[in-house]
Formats: sequence, C-alpha cells, structure tokens
Amino acid sequence: MTRIFSTALRFALALSLLVASVLPTLAQVTIFSPFNIAEAMDQGVKKVADIPYADGQRKKLDIYRPEKIDGTAPVVMFIYGGSWRAGDKFEYEFAGRALAAAGFVTVIADYRLWPEVKYPDFLEDCAQAMRWIQDNIALYDGDPNRFFVAGHSAGAYNAVMLGLDSSFRRDYDVTMPIRAIAGISGPYNFYPFEYDQVRDTFGPAPSPEGTQPINLVTSDAPPIFLASGTSDPIVRVQNSEALAKKLREQGIWVTEKYYPGFGHLEPVIALGAMMRFRMPILNDMVEFFQTFGAFPSGTPRPVFTPDPPESNMTAVIEKMDDVLAPIDGGRRNE
Repeated sequence: MTRIFSTALRFALALSLLVASVLPTLAQVTIFSPFNIAEAMDQGVKKVADIPYADGQRKKLDIYRPEKIDGTAPVVMFIYGGSWRAGDKFEYEFAGRALAAAGFVTVIADYRLWPEVKYPDFLEDCAQAMRWIQDNIALYDGDPNRFFVAGHSAGAYNAVMLGLDSSFRRDYDVTMPIRAIAGISGPYNFYPFEYDQVRDTFGPAPSPEGTQPINLVTSDAPPIFLASGTSDPIVRVQNSEALAKKLREQGIWVTEKYYPGFGHLEPVIALGAMMRFRMPILNDMVEFFQTFGAFPSGTPRPVFTPDPPESNMTAVIEKMDDVLAPIDGGRRNE
C-alpha cells in the first residue's frame, strides 16, 4: 500500500466507529461511508451519476467505467441489499469503482423499497433498469452481449430471481442474455416467512413458494457464483449451499466460495480497495465471469494483490469488527 492509502485506511476505519454512533442523525452518513472515501477506493474510474432509467424518484442509476477502454467492455449490474427496505446506490460507490477497475462498465441502480412497494415490484424495477442497460449501455462503451449480474444480500436475491424467473425480463422486453450471476450472502430459501420484515414484504404474494429462488431452478438457469461468510448470522450459509445443490441437480454450472469466520457485511465490503486484503472475493467473482466470456482470451487483467494493513492497525480493525457484529446480529434472511 502507498502511504496515502495507509493513512486513508487508518482514517476510514476510525471513522467507521464515529459513523456507527451518528448513524441515526445523519441521513447521508451510513456504515458504508468510510469505504467511499476517495483515497480508499480504486482509481482510474469515471462515474456518471443519477441517470433516470424510468419515471420515479427511486428509478435512477449510476455508471462506473474504466477511464481507458479498448473497444468495448463487459457490463455488470450490481444490486445492493438492505432487506428490501433500505439502501441507496451512493453507499456502494466502492463496489462500483472496484468492478470498473477490474474492467467492467458497472451499473448500480436504485429501486423502490418497502413500505412503498412489496414483492414483486422491486424485481420489476431491476428489470426496468436492465432494459435501460440493453438500450443505452453502448453509449458508455459497454457491450450488452457480455452482460453479468451481481448482488449482495437482498440484492443477491434480486439478481438470482431475475436470472431464474425470465418473466420479469420478458415483461420489459429484455432480450440480452445474462451470461452469469454472482450472489453474495443472499437469501434463496426462506419460506415459511418467519420474521415480520420478511412477511411485510413477501406475505401478500399469491404464491409464497413462488417467491423462493430455490423453487424456480430449471435447466435454463445461467451459471451462478455463490459466496458467503461462514459465520453470517443474518443470511445463513445454508441458503447458498441449498441453492447450489439444486442448481447442480439441474446441470447448471455453479461455483461456491465460503470465507471462513466472516459475517454478512464483510464479503461485500471486501470488494472495495480498502478491505480487499481480507478475502479474495473480487478476484473470485471476476474469474468466474471470465469463465463465461467477460474478456477475450489473452486480455491483460488487473491483478489485485493488496497488502495487509500495518500491524498497528490490527486493534482498529478489531474495533471495526465489534461495530459490524451488532449490525450483523439478531436478524435472519435479509
């Protein structure tokens, strides 16, 4: 790491403790804010913000693209989580820049949330964003024929559902194929609905079983990468294990990556430059997408080999883990 990056890391990790304490009073400051400090994110990326993909306040998207593109680049749509009731695209700039630095034109779209909407409206919003990508991403040097989808938590659910249930894409005339999907810490098998916030969102569905990705697997599913921390207390790792088993039974290519000792937020945070040393999730996901044609054979690829932080940062990182632990704890299947 450079000295600047080490300084940013020290500042950002310390700031995370402050963020946790002021979170209820500052609407634009969230637990993800420390990871979006400019010096702590990947460089060499251009951002275009707040592009409407349909009518509505929550129907806007941000695009991150490499500063230098030779021809066209593959496209990845990253869908954030938040229990289908929280989240905003600005919180995930670190993820958008990470994927763009890896060579992808990256799209992060907002979508409507509970209580404004319930299932399946947020899936329809994501399908609308896909249609915008299909029609417009070439203007940003993205190749719609090399289209991938990724998501974390509730966003992983959305990503996988859009791959397994083609009706959402069909309703919006999305014809570009999804080459592969990456689901990080996602809930795929949570019926019966045990918790109020899940019942609020999914309970009115006329066929609750039909809301579950594990029940929608067919031989037409795209290849899927499933990743999770083994100590995730919110979305148990069994969600990924069960879906992987069902996919294999249908002959679908599935790759599983489980990161020992990590919880629910750490895998998505580790996409960003600041915490990438903790687990190789970015490399694992990009390699999976490369298997399915993200980049032409022989294309030079960035190598992400971050150094661990300075030894005197260990205590600060442990404090950060203490902050994340109560956020991770006490809930399920979000």
